Amino acid sequence: MSDLAMPVIWALAGVYALLLFSSLLVKVLRHRTGSDYRELGDRIRSWWVMVVIFTLAIAVSLTISIIFLAFISFLAFKKFLSMIPTRRVDRRVIFWAFVAIPVQFYWVAIGWYGMFIIFIPVFMFLIIPARMVLAGETDGFLKAAGTLHWGLMTTVFSLSHAAFLLVLPAEKNLAGGAGLLFFLIFLTQFNDVAQYTWGKLFGKNPVVPKVSPKKTKEGLLGGVLTAVLAAWLIAPYLTPFSYQEALAAGLLIGLGGFLGDVVISAIKRDIGVKDSGNLIPGHGGIMDRVDSLTFTSPLFFHYLHYLHY
Repeated sequence: MSDLAMPVIWALAGVYALLLFSSLLVKVLRHRTGSDYRELGDRIRSWWVMVVIFTLAIAVSLTISIIFLAFISFLAFKKFLSMIPTRRVDRRVIFWAFVAIPVQFYWVAIGWYGMFIIFIPVFMFLIIPARMVLAGETDGFLKAAGTLHWGLMTTVFSLSHAAFLLVLPAEKNLAGGAGLLFFLIFLTQFNDVAQYTWGKLFGKNPVVPKVSPKKTKEGLLGGVLTAVLAAWLIAPYLTPFSYQEALAAGLLIGLGGFLGDVVISAIKRDIGVKDSGNLIPGHGGIMDRVDSLTFTSPLFFHYLHYLHY
């Protein structure tokens, strides 16, 4: 078993307490109103499952944690390819794109920042079209190359930044890499929930109506301010940030989470799907749960890396 720092244990305990309160609240609402609150109940039950899996992943060992995040990237990339049509001639290229996932996370596991930061943006950027050329098919070449590389950048390279938090030098942060990962994921997901809640309560003015009509300026503002406040409160226990740096981190995650969400929404609207699947009851598919992380993970990592590593 890995030794989780006490701040991380207390943070996880707080999340479980919040989930317990939410579950009890749904039961009270059902009893008093007679409504079943099915969607809300599904969402909370899914959160229970996701939080338990996350806890086990970071509590067992560093290796298991990295493998778990690599598996999330695999599921996201697989779903991405299932949503966007690819050419039959590119099957072998797709195989090598999948091989890139364990290779990318291997660089993470050994802490080789140099290869981690260039493998997909540079080497896979060159390998994908080079391998496609050998198939000799030019129809749809640019679209296929762009689709594969953009998918790898979004679902693998971006998300691998979250895993690299785990191997950063522990002496610079009392909560260790697990504390940094918890901070990123908790704030990203909390920001999503806060933007949804504020939007439901006060939302009137859409931000990007053609992309995501339910996203409102009021929800965005309320969610970002909530994320900034949460970052300011928990950063001293989980990160090496000063209070001023924590405020900026909260702002970065709040805005980055919104952008990641609407970018993936734009893709889904372009190809005519509402959700990326039904893997997670009440939430949709894997892409619907990691969309915000595709932006917040690299933004948070490089902000942290620049300031403290």
